[in-house]
Amino acid sequence: MSDFCSTALMENQVMALKEKGIAADFLSSTKTADAKVKIHEDLDSGKPSTRLLYVTPELIATPGFMSKLTKIYTRGLLNLIAIDEAHCISSWGHDFRPSYRKLSSLRSHLPDVPILALTATAAPKVQKDVVESLRMQNPLILKSSFNRPNIYYEVRYKDLLDDACADLSNTLKSLGDVCAIVYCLERSMCDDLSSNLSQNGISCAAYHAGLNNKMRTSVLDDWISSKIKVIVATVAFGMGIDRKDVRIVCHFNIPKSMEAFYQESGRAGRDQLPSRSLLYYGIDDRKRMEFILSKSGSKKSSSSQEESSKISLIAFNQIVEYCEGSGCRRKRILESFGEEVTASLCGKTCDACRHANLVSRCLEDLKTVCALHRKNGSSRVFITSSSAATTTGEQLSEFWNRGEEASGSEEDISDSEDDNEVINNLTRSKLQSKLGVNEKLAMLQRAEENFYRNNNTYKQNNKGDKNAISDPMRVSSRQRLQNALKQVHQRLDDFKIEVDTSASFLEDECYKKYGKAGKSFYYSQVASTVRWLTTATSSELMNRLCAINASAEAEQSLTPAEQPFKPPPTLDPCAEDTSNEYSGNARSETSPCIVPMESCSFNNTNLPQIPSFSEFVNSRKTKGEQLNDTKKHSRTEKRMRMQ
Repeated sequence: MSDFCSTALMENQVMALKEKGIAADFLSSTKTADAKVKIHEDLDSGKPSTRLLYVTPELIATPGFMSKLTKIYTRGLLNLIAIDEAHCISSWGHDFRPSYRKLSSLRSHLPDVPILALTATAAPKVQKDVVESLRMQNPLILKSSFNRPNIYYEVRYKDLLDDACADLSNTLKSLGDVCAIVYCLERSMCDDLSSNLSQNGISCAAYHAGLNNKMRTSVLDDWISSKIKVIVATVAFGMGIDRKDVRIVCHFNIPKSMEAFYQESGRAGRDQLPSRSLLYYGIDDRKRMEFILSKSGSKKSSSSQEESSKISLIAFNQIVEYCEGSGCRRKRILESFGEEVTASLCGKTCDACRHANLVSRCLEDLKTVCALHRKNGSSRVFITSSSAATTTGEQLSEFWNRGEEASGSEEDISDSEDDNEVINNLTRSKLQSKLGVNEKLAMLQRAEENFYRNNNTYKQNNKGDKNAISDPMRVSSRQRLQNALKQVHQRLDDFKIEVDTSASFLEDECYKKYGKAGKSFYYSQVASTVRWLTTATSSELMNRLCAINASAEAEQSLTPAEQPFKPPPTLDPCAEDTSNEYSGNARSETSPCIVPMESCSFNNTNLPQIPSFSEFVNSRKTKGEQLNDTKKHSRTEKRMRMQ
């Protein structure tokens, strides 16, 4: 029996079979010449000892090996052909590989041998395509549900997080000493992320095609033997790995299709114990993947390229809808594979069902970020690549859907070089083209930042700025409080409030209380205020917010230079987001976001005139001199008392 396995790690499966007493072996480019000769001699013998042989689809396509198979078949020794990862045969399959298409010739060479096609990720159209490609006649189709009830599905939004890498690190730490897989699109990202996690005390290593065979084998062995707990890898990793205790699978970049996501996330919890799938979704990641997929067939004929790109983008849109939709994640996964289910099947085993309000708020914030991206015309997808980086090939993405594949290749890992060549050419052409106004402004801004970064005096005067609360942070918090106050009106019909003034008052309270303590304490106080608004009664709201009138009157009596900070009510695209609380949404039922709340109404106050910059500076100088005089006077009095 032959098993045409497209996995990167046939050796791992063969070792496991041998431990169970099954006479199995494999042929691939990693085998030594002597080992290959020994296997071929066994196959040519009168009674081969090998019962199960793994080979690559590329090897099957060679005339020499097909001739050997035909000889074994004529001797009546070929009992079954099993094709693993059969979705690779279909152009609609997420791992479509042209070499798999060539397996259709098996039926003509071996007409009476039963063919078994196996896959865990085949939507109805893929199933149909596989049957037709292999020329199966009235096949018996056995299907089971795609539902993995022990996996908790969650999406987090990079554009709403201060630092996605830090969020991932904190998540892994919170789970304890568990086995995990983190998938990245690029090799360089694997290395950087692995290094960052290691610095944070997490036992991990990177795995990708940029490593030599010895290093990859060492990393894999260490992970399988639990010497390291977390492996940060490109999507080439995982096929054929039969480790059942993976507790969490993280996608640090968006996958290219629902099928790819299902297969990779499905490597968690194969022991049927509770596990997690965590996907980090970013707008720039989406744009990058869209570009790669649209150009994946650039070396084919125009009609073939257009069809390939169309199929890829249709499949990609499913995973985008999974991330940007507010409905049940589990239901969306199952429906993509042709299963009709109700939302009740989930039982709150995804973030959209367990924390519906939180996910809704995050999606609203994401829409705002997307609008700002479109308005500003900003995109970090390719502009960040330097010419040096593109020529050295450090930013290499890896995924199985290659536009071209060497017919005789037996390599185990896909490098996607064609796609990177397209990206590199685009980057170079953009850098060489005439800069527009936005690019020039961006360059000026970077030059200014570099000036201050290299200015020692500036560095000394701004040591504490990292933890300081910036104006954009306060604008973001004010907007959050406004959203909460708008909901109050829906809960308390008889209670009115002036939203903008009240939000400014509450935010100013938080800033005065914890402004000097730093971002963390300030964010915590804002979140606490939002939660208080969700349950506060009319009288409680009145008691707390009635101070607005008194505060407004007091402010009017101040000079312009003494007026408190009042940032403009606009959302800055660079504003720090308070979505750090989102990182814990799977562990807390309390949602610090959209909750039914209401508003009250007070008389509008006339705000004082905003001072000019010179007036503000002069007033600060005057206040500073007065403060110094007061301190000197108090020290003099203290000295006199001591004498």
